[in-house]
Amino acid sequence: MSIQVSNLLKSYASERAVDDISFTIKKGEIVGFLGPNGAGKSTVMKILTGFLEDFKGEVFISGKSISKNLMETKKAIGYLPEHNPLYTEMFVREYLAFNAEIYKVSKEQIISIINKVGLASQANKKIKELSKGYRQRVGLAAALLHNPDVLILDEPTTGLDPNQLVEIRDLIKEKGKNKTVLFSTHIMQEVEAVCDRVIIINKGKIVADRYLKDMQNEQEQLIEVEFDKLVEKQLIESLPKLKNIKNIHETTWELTFNLKDDMRSSVFDFAHENGLKILNLTRISINLENLFRELTQN
Repeated sequence: MSIQVSNLLKSYASERAVDDISFTIKKGEIVGFLGPNGAGKSTVMKILTGFLEDFKGEVFISGKSISKNLMETKKAIGYLPEHNPLYTEMFVREYLAFNAEIYKVSKEQIISIINKVGLASQANKKIKELSKGYRQRVGLAAALLHNPDVLILDEPTTGLDPNQLVEIRDLIKEKGKNKTVLFSTHIMQEVEAVCDRVIIINKGKIVADRYLKDMQNEQEQLIEVEFDKLVEKQLIESLPKLKNIKNIHETTWELTFNLKDDMRSSVFDFAHENGLKILNLTRISINLENLFRELTQN
């Protein structure tokens, strides 16, 4: 496994930012790392990249312990942080040459990376003259320069226009074919477009670890219903094949069923049998956004 995390714990004072989480990511996987603000995502990514060393548990990068081989594991990682820290007064080629010297990378590799990330037309410009999309390309080029086994990308598509989104998305998918990619974002559509798998963290704990293709094949559906008056939860629980139930607002309920067959007729029959009128009845497609909302709202 290129990334292996076991029983990871990190506390700030008396508060646990990361609460005993474990996961593995293998080579060739692009994994979306999701969570609301304050969920512990940034803390995990700082630990994986070696910026936070005070933690409990085990973290292995490319088979090496980050606690025992910090410098070696850092060399195996390419990291693009959320706020891409570039020296804007430097020329693109100059900035990449500066990074190449740190990693002892050849000049030929600089030229190769510039071409691969589509920076050839911008290589002789100062970074401050570049658009947001090209600056992200410079950050990706710096992360890829030393040919790392693992790429950790924190909000790499923030602030990009639609054309830039597609270009950066395609670049990440291409590089993910032979590397391990951990991709953090708040944009669910980006995860669905780029990633093979998603890990969702909430309040320091992993609440979901699923392959997107499995989600698409699941026998499950979501129905939102609004009745004309208050209904006891215990009464609604008598509906067949009901997996989960949530009161959205007073007379409005969100019902999750364990099969694909349309259950709206069953909800209608339930209302009729119990003297209720339905004011609204909607079947909602279950996607990543629904799952995220369901698991992180509480």
